[in-house]
Amino acid sequence: MPNVTTVPAAEAERALAVIVRAFEDDPMTGWSFPSAQEYQEYFPAILRAVGGRAFLHGTAHEVDGYAGAALWLPPGIEPDHEALHALFATDEPTPRQREIASVFEQMAGYHPAGPHWFLPFIGVDPMHQHKGYGSMLLQHALAQCDQDHLPAYLESSNVANITLYRRHGFDVLGTIQVGSSPVVTPMLRAAR
Repeated sequence: MPNVTTVPAAEAERALAVIVRAFEDDPMTGWSFPSAQEYQEYFPAILRAVGGRAFLHGTAHEVDGYAGAALWLPPGIEPDHEALHALFATDEPTPRQREIASVFEQMAGYHPAGPHWFLPFIGVDPMHQHKGYGSMLLQHALAQCDQDHLPAYLESSNVANITLYRRHGFDVLGTIQVGSSPVVTPMLRAAR
């Protein structure tokens, strides 16, 4: 049986590489970064800015030797908003950059106000998908959420994953779609 383990900070790049591979065909990343070069150049930096603090708090997990990985931010820990802003800061934003900024603004409006666990990224290497690794990663962290009696929050950038999240107790809060962007679905799993 594959094990879910905490990713040591020294192995953060291995976990990030798995998530980068997992999101190569994601609707939102494909829309945000139309070229493979842009994707490889910018997406890892977004992963670090939004979910990188998971490595500092021992809340980044991997399954079966990095077949998949998840970055969870514990209650009170926020993404690095300054680093994220720097990634998108430009004197003359393109129409696409304005739409991306609007998507991020709307996502922020759905985040729970009180203490909660936040799952900014979870991904399974395409070679290992459909083996239950995503469920294993979710179950591992959701056990901690339940122990803490706190809700869990995520934003699904791929409608194909909504069924998986629903199976684990997440409910759809709404949908976000700006201009030509794909749909992003904010989801919340109530405290148990």
